Amino acid sequence: MRRHSTRSYQTAGRLPAMLLTGIVLAAAVACAPSSNGVGADSPLPTTSVQDAASFDLNALIEAAKKEGSVLAYDSSGDIVEVAKAFEAKYGIKAEGVKSKSGDTAEKLTRENQADNVTIDVTLFEDGPVLVGELLPRNVVTTWIPPDLAKDIPDANRDPLLVLSKANVWAYNTKLFPNGCPVKSMWELTEPAWSGKVVMQDPLGKPTLMQWLSQTTNHGADSLAQDYQKHAGSALRTSEQNASWEWIKRLAANKPVLTKADEDTTAAVAAPQQKEPRIGLLSIAKFRDVADKGYQMAVCEGLAPWVGFSYDKYGAIAAKSKHPNAAKLFIHFVMTQEGIVHEMGSGGISGNKAVPASPNNPPGLTNWDTQLFAVQSDQLLKDYQQAQTVQDFWRVKHG
Repeated sequence: MRRHSTRSYQTAGRLPAMLLTGIVLAAAVACAPSSNGVGADSPLPTTSVQDAASFDLNALIEAAKKEGSVLAYDSSGDIVEVAKAFEAKYGIKAEGVKSKSGDTAEKLTRENQADNVTIDVTLFEDGPVLVGELLPRNVVTTWIPPDLAKDIPDANRDPLLVLSKANVWAYNTKLFPNGCPVKSMWELTEPAWSGKVVMQDPLGKPTLMQWLSQTTNHGADSLAQDYQKHAGSALRTSEQNASWEWIKRLAANKPVLTKADEDTTAAVAAPQQKEPRIGLLSIAKFRDVADKGYQMAVCEGLAPWVGFSYDKYGAIAAKSKHPNAAKLFIHFVMTQEGIVHEMGSGGISGNKAVPASPNNPPGLTNWDTQLFAVQSDQLLKDYQQAQTVQDFWRVKHG
């Protein structure tokens, strides 16, 4: 990474960075079909929408019923309930499988290569891998339900955004009854919070590394402004911008890295927890407040963001043996009836006609102003600069 002499912070040119795929996935992709050399440097296949007037949903349903079944993969266990609801509605056997994004990408790629496809459709969180590998190599395709297209903004179409979820900074309400103990994200990089910040290891969690990556593109100004407000002086850094500096300081401040959000949540908010900690975790974990007696709340008022939103995209295996059932499944999750099963702890559909979930955790009241938003048009740049952010985090964390 390019370095500069120490200076007061000023807005720098974008330095796109991104998430690195796993070694196994990289090996799978290396031998994957390339569609005449199409790869990460090539434009995505054009996504078109069938004329809504000529689309016949009933005909699609009948064709899907003839195919008989559909297999859907998702990184959330909620996919099991989505599949059950789909089967109940259409009478088509449906199975939902929880699988990490990297494992799903590897399986999709290997099945495509072997012409032995079992996965029909996926709700996929690793946007950079989707646009950098799976779509341009024609491992998967995008299909936009024509009758719903009028309510799916252009920005949500390529790739098809099914659902936005969020990770938030949370604290233990029993240990901090007066509210979140920090007001600025920069406090999390200071000695007082050394060893007390808990989060999944970004190197093993695509959405976290993607978030760090994207802050370097369009989050630096906000972090610089917040630093000046917090410290009373302009940030001086030898890094490219304020985002790189914040990432460096956080990584060096001995954060406690976990393998899963369950571990993060327990370390912060379990009933017998006595250690004061701040955790970065999925809003889905707020179900543990009722289910397990956990005591936590969103760090409302934390600047510049209380967390970040990330997107889940819908894609169909290019060689699916049940293409119509896969399309019908995509249609289902783009409606309130289908996606509600993934919105139990909050979320916003990619279809603007679907109401936002009423189940956002306390303290998360406005996604547009409180959360850093990952931008779909940055995903390919992120993919191409994967190594930069990953190596930066690894070196600074030590």
